[in-house]
Amino acid sequence: MGNIKTRLITLLQLILVIIFIIFEELIWEGIAKPIYEWVHSLKVLVKLERILNSIPSWVILVLFVVLLIAVESLGLIAGALFLSGHMLIGLGLYSIKIPIAAFTFWMFKVTDSKLMKYEWFAWLYGKIMKFIDWMKSLEIYHSTIEKIKLLKSKLKELRLKYFTTSSPFIIRTKQIYKSIKTTLKKFKNG
Repeated sequence: MGNIKTRLITLLQLILVIIFIIFEELIWEGIAKPIYEWVHSLKVLVKLERILNSIPSWVILVLFVVLLIAVESLGLIAGALFLSGHMLIGLGLYSIKIPIAAFTFWMFKVTDSKLMKYEWFAWLYGKIMKFIDWMKSLEIYHSTIEKIKLLKSKLKELRLKYFTTSSPFIIRTKQIYKSIKTTLKKFKNG
């Protein structure tokens, strides 16, 4: 019985780690972070930052919570659309979510001192950060990250070996394509 319990806990940890890695490595690092940095660099946000710093904390809290709920709802709806086979609509909805999420993260960074005045908010934020730290401390997290790094390295090697313009594979593929094209032209004209 103990062995089954251990396996179930390990499986649950693996599922959580994979979900976290997908969101952190693929979505945040690959897509959302560059958008966040772009949003953060916009000059118009300097003026908005001054406005946010001048309004009451409770307005900031309401605005942040509404944006966060909207962002998470868009993500859940997009996920449901993916699972139901509506990939393009789900992808479109998720692509709408990303700039809103980037703005929401920017707003949090700019107004975190006002948001942390609310004890329940600071407590919840602390618990979320502790959960993330706990997940990142798991051996299964580290081994999965190492496997992903190895996979990325192998994929890069394959790309460099087979998919650069000077690779023998690409040169031969182009030759075959030209040969087929020439043959088809001969059949068409003759």
